[in-house]
Amino acid sequence: MQRKPILAGNWKMYKTIREAEEFIFNLTPLIQKSVAEIYLAVPFTALQGAALAAKKKGSILIGAQNMHDELEGAFTGEISARQLRDAGAAFVILGHSERRHLFQESDAFIQRKVKRAFSLNLKVVLCIGEKESERDEGKTEAVLKKQLDGSLKDVRAEELQGVILAYEPVWAIGTGQTATPEMAGETHSFCRSYLFERWGKEAADRIRILYGGSVKPDNIAELMAQPHIDGALVGGASLKIESFAKIINYKA
Repeated sequence: MQRKPILAGNWKMYKTIREAEEFIFNLTPLIQKSVAEIYLAVPFTALQGAALAAKKKGSILIGAQNMHDELEGAFTGEISARQLRDAGAAFVILGHSERRHLFQESDAFIQRKVKRAFSLNLKVVLCIGEKESERDEGKTEAVLKKQLDGSLKDVRAEELQGVILAYEPVWAIGTGQTATPEMAGETHSFCRSYLFERWGKEAADRIRILYGGSVKPDNIAELMAQPHIDGALVGGASLKIESFAKIINYKA
């Protein structure tokens, strides 16, 4: 099955509303020949402005970087799926390694957020990945299986249409280190096999699996040449128009 690539930017805690709007207006003319779907996860404050700017240009899907699992309540500093939808978000990143490790988010909590996102028709970019010590100890597949088992518990096959997986080895995020294309490809192949064993061939063939971890203009083509890599979740290189445009246009 032919899977359309997704190239997603994750801005983390960078850019103001004005900067986000200007970025989208200036980036869009440069990516008209891209073969991929373009996702951009912006800060909460920039969601509405970015969504409106993207709607005018029509080439970029805007989303959020996190959410709470409850629709509303006394959760100071949190934001709900309903509020994200209201602000214009079409997807949300869940389970990012920085949420798992800096904020001690468990697989069970992430699973509740996944189910809540589905209920509001938010697409989910679900992140999984191992630490360097876990890879060195040969535990990569066991770690990923545990994260997938927990984060996708009770998810039905029909709900998987709203899921995009993102494999992000923790040791490669923001470090300049990158898994070799072959290494990343092997891990993506494991994820594809997991999907097949749990939900069958149709789901395994359909779900797109992105790679995240120091993705840059000079390594995107090699990564995308791997048969089970369907796109990239880009951090630092998505903050600059020139580098993100080069990544998006890797095949143009």
